[in-house]
Amino acid sequence: MDRCDSGAVNGGGNDQPRDGGRRDFLKKVGALPAALIAAQVGSEAPAAPTEPPKLPQVRLGRYTLSRLICGSNTFNAGSHLSVFVNHQMREYFTPEQIFKTLRRCEEEGVNCWQSGLGNIELYRQYVDRGLKMHFIAIDAGNASSVEKLAAGGCIAIAHHGERTDAMFKDGQIDRMHDYLKRVRDAGLLVGVSTHMPDVVDAVESKGWDVDYYMTCVYERHRSAAQLEELLGQAPIPVGEVYLPNDPPRMFQAVRRTKRPCLAFKILAAGRLSERRQWVEQAFRQTFESIKPTDAVIVGMYDRYSDQPADNAALVRRFG
Repeated sequence: MDRCDSGAVNGGGNDQPRDGGRRDFLKKVGALPAALIAAQVGSEAPAAPTEPPKLPQVRLGRYTLSRLICGSNTFNAGSHLSVFVNHQMREYFTPEQIFKTLRRCEEEGVNCWQSGLGNIELYRQYVDRGLKMHFIAIDAGNASSVEKLAAGGCIAIAHHGERTDAMFKDGQIDRMHDYLKRVRDAGLLVGVSTHMPDVVDAVESKGWDVDYYMTCVYERHRSAAQLEELLGQAPIPVGEVYLPNDPPRMFQAVRRTKRPCLAFKILAAGRLSERRQWVEQAFRQTFESIKPTDAVIVGMYDRYSDQPADNAALVRRFG
């Protein structure tokens, strides 16, 4: 996604070529788009820009969501890459820039923003400014956080994946059931977020009242001992380890449940963004592997390229 946006070409308004010089004039501007040439030579006005094709959509409860959902890690300076990238994201994503990026997503057909309690007030401000996106959240706090999210216009809450997985590993996953009931009592859609395929299978086996899953395709929080067992050695304890065999395992769990799943970190938290072919392969693999009723959550870092447009084009192509 490392494309730079194209610069605009400023024409000369009503300037016309002199008699006899039309051929030379057209040679000079022959590389310009046809619409700009027409404007320069005073022919018919360029056609109004057409709206981009709509994105494929899925149902989540009574709502219709685009199959591409805008994530929030980039907005929250959580790159999962390095503290240096975090600093760059924090510098770039002012509240005004977040609004601009969301509006750009909206122009490309994205109609949902996934975030958390920390951004619900911003969301309300953006809605007042004309944003027409749904808001879904991850959270694992208390009753007050559920109430605040509901009051702010959130339509769905998934139990936070880090907390979910910690409870599962400790054999205490049943502890989150009361929280899920609290979300339902607030009139919101109920979700479970996780980085582990076994969690999806475990919740399915319990028959809980759940509407959807948020499924990270990489199990990124293995312990050093687990990684040493898998790799034969423990990696340097800096950053996170993303293993290429993880996505197929999560995709199997996604297909085993009839409930909608929202796959996230499909680009390995940006590690697969360096080359265009890697990005395309990740989108292709994901949409070939999940159900037609599933969607993806992707963070947008549009500082250097039009990632909302790039990502939307890939979803139209593969989704």
